[in-house]
Amino acid sequence: MSEQNWERGVLEKLAMSAIQEQRRARHWGIFFKALTFGFLFFMLFIIMGWSGKSETALSTGKHTALVDMQGVIASDSAASADNMIPGLQEAFKDKGTQGVILRINSPGGSPVQAGQINDEIRRLRLKYPAIPLYVVVEDICASGGYYVAAAADKIYVDKASLIGSIGVLMDGFGFTGTMEKLGVERRLVTAGTNKGFMDPFSTMRPDQQAYAKQMLAQIHQQFIAVVRQGRGKRLKETPDTFSGLVWNGQAGVEMGLADGYGSVESVARDVIKAEEIVDFTVKEGIADRLAKRFGAGVVSAAGFSAKSAMTLR
Repeated sequence: MSEQNWERGVLEKLAMSAIQEQRRARHWGIFFKALTFGFLFFMLFIIMGWSGKSETALSTGKHTALVDMQGVIASDSAASADNMIPGLQEAFKDKGTQGVILRINSPGGSPVQAGQINDEIRRLRLKYPAIPLYVVVEDICASGGYYVAAAADKIYVDKASLIGSIGVLMDGFGFTGTMEKLGVERRLVTAGTNKGFMDPFSTMRPDQQAYAKQMLAQIHQQFIAVVRQGRGKRLKETPDTFSGLVWNGQAGVEMGLADGYGSVESVARDVIKAEEIVDFTVKEGIADRLAKRFGAGVVSAAGFSAKSAMTLR
C-alpha cells in the first residue's frame, strides 16, 4: 500500500506541475497578446492622429505656412471653423512663417462657418501685418469657399479652377403629393403660427415662402458686402457677378475675382520667397470622427431632423 501511495503522490505532483506549467504558458500568452495589442493600438494612435492636433512638420528656419480647406464647410466637417481657425492661428504665430497659404478645394457650405473663418482671417491679418495670406484654389472655390477666400490678400487659381457662385440657397423636398397618393395623412400640431415653417410634409404657404426669400436676400447682401470689402477696386462688377454663376479660373482673373495663376509651390517660391512649406492643417483624429458619428446617431435616435439647409452653394 505504501508503494501505491508513493506512486500516487508522484503522479499527483507530476499532474500539478503540468497544470502549473499550462497556467504559466497561458499567462505568458495573455501577456504577449496584450503587448501586441498595445503596440498595434499605439501605432494606430500615431498613424490616425488620435489627438486630432495639427501634424506640423519641423522647420529649421523661414518657411511658408500651409493650411488646407478641403470639402464642404460645415460644423461637423474637416473644413469647419473649429478645425480651420486653430490651424490658421498656429500658422501666423510661428516665428519662422514668412507667409500663409490657404489652399481651398471646397464647393461651399454653411454661411455661419464660412463667416467665422473669414472674420478670423481678417483679425489675424491685422494682428500680424507683416505676414500675408494668400489663397490657392485647386479644383473649386465656390460660394462659402469664396466667402472665405475673399478675406485673403490675394487669390491664385488654375485656368481651369471653378470660382465664384456668390449666392445663397435653401433647399429641401416636398412630399405632399406623394402622401396623398399613398393615403398618408400628415398630423402636425404646433404652438405658433409659423412653427411648421418649411415642413416638407406640408404645403408651402405663400407668406412663408416670401419670408424665406427675404431672409436669403439679407444673407446674400452680407455675402456681397464681404466680397466687395475683400476685393475692393480689383473687382470688375457686372450684372452676373453676384447672380450665383460660377466661372473658370481664367474668367475669374479677368473679372477680378482672382489675382493670377499659381500653385502652392509657385506662390511659396515666387511670391512669398520661402520655398520650404510647413503644413499647419489640423488633422481630424479617429476619436473625433467616432465622436461625431456617435453624436449624429444620438441626434437621429432622439428624433431630431433638419427640415431644410441654408447653404452658400
